[in-house]
Amino acid sequence: MKLSISRDALLKPLQSIIGVVERKQTMPILANMLLVARNNGLTVTATDLEVELVAEAAAEKIDVPGEITVPGRKLLDIARALPEGVKVGLQLEGDRLVIKAGRTRFVLSTLPAAEFPVVDGIEASNRLKLPQKEVARLFDKTQFSMAQQDVRYYLNGLLLETSKKRLRAVATDGHRLALCDISIDNQEVASGQVIVPRKGVIELHRLLGGSESVELTIGSNHVRANLDGIRFTSKLIDGRFPDYERVIPSTGAATLKADRETLRGALQRAAILSNEKYRGVRLELGKDLLKIQANNPDQEEAQDEIEVDYSGAAIEIGFNVTYLLDALAAVDGDEVEIDFVDASSSCLIRGGKGNHAKFVVMPMRL
Repeated sequence: MKLSISRDALLKPLQSIIGVVERKQTMPILANMLLVARNNGLTVTATDLEVELVAEAAAEKIDVPGEITVPGRKLLDIARALPEGVKVGLQLEGDRLVIKAGRTRFVLSTLPAAEFPVVDGIEASNRLKLPQKEVARLFDKTQFSMAQQDVRYYLNGLLLETSKKRLRAVATDGHRLALCDISIDNQEVASGQVIVPRKGVIELHRLLGGSESVELTIGSNHVRANLDGIRFTSKLIDGRFPDYERVIPSTGAATLKADRETLRGALQRAAILSNEKYRGVRLELGKDLLKIQANNPDQEEAQDEIEVDYSGAAIEIGFNVTYLLDALAAVDGDEVEIDFVDASSSCLIRGGKGNHAKFVVMPMRL
C-alpha cells in the first residue's frame, strides 16, 4: 500500500470514527483502524464489535492499492500534530506503516487486515430517508431517559418503532420515560420495533445534525445509517421492550400549565438543598399555585412558590427533581403542560399543541 493524501482530508474521517475505538481492549485488533486504499479513495473503519463506523477520504494519489490496520488513536494524534495543508505519504514497508510529511517521519506497527472484524451487508426490513435534523431531534428528546448498565438489558438502549405514518423513539430506565415521533411521508414502511444499544445511539447522535438527509436501513440484527461520507452500523439488542403505552397517563385528568423557564428556575433552586442521593422534591398543587419544597439529612430546607394555571384537586406529590428538569429541558416552546392523576401516579409532561414529544415521570415517596 502506498498513497499520498492531504493532512486535512486524512484528519476529518479519523475524528469522525475515533469514538468507537476503546482505550482498553480485550482484543488488540479493536484498538486499530482498518485502512483500505483503492480507486483514488481511502476508507477508514473502526469497530468495538457493537458499533462500526466507516468514513471515506479522497486521496491525492494511490500508487499501490492495499489494506492494513494501524493503532487508531496514534494515527489520529499524528494527523492532529501535523501542520495544516501538508501533504502526507502513507507507505507499507514490511509489517510497518511509514508516514511522511515534509521532514517529519513516523513508523507505526500494524496488524493484518484479514484479522479485522467487519459487518457485511445487512438484510433490510425497512429503508427510510429522513432529514438529519429531524432524526437528531428524535434522539435529543429521548436519549437522556435510557438506562445505564441495567440488568434489564433491553432498557440500555432506545426503541425505534416504525409504522406507516411515523418513526417513534422511546427510552425508559424504569423510573421515567421519553417518547418522540417524526412523520414519514411518501415512503413504504413496514411496522416493527428494534432496540438500538446506548453506545450506538450516542455515536449516531454525534454524527447527525447536518443539512442533508440520512438513509436509515433497519434489519433484524443491525441498523445502518449513511450520511456525509460516513457509514454507521450498530448491532441491535435482542430483547422485548416493555409495553410503554400502558404507563403513559391519560391527558386532561388534572392539568397544570406553567411558563417552562419559570418552573425550571424554581425546581433548580429547590434542587440545591435536596437530598444528594435521592434528589427528591415535594410539589404541592393548589388553585393556580405550585409550592415546591426540598430538604436534606442536614435539616436544611428550600421552598419556592410560583403562579400556575391549575384548577384540579389539591395534590401533594414527590418526584426526583433531576428527572423533572431533564424533561423540561427537552420540552419545546415557552409553555409546559403537566397532567396529574393522583399523589401515587406518574405525571405526563408535554409542550403545547402540535408537540410530538411526551415525558412520563414516576413519583417517589418522601
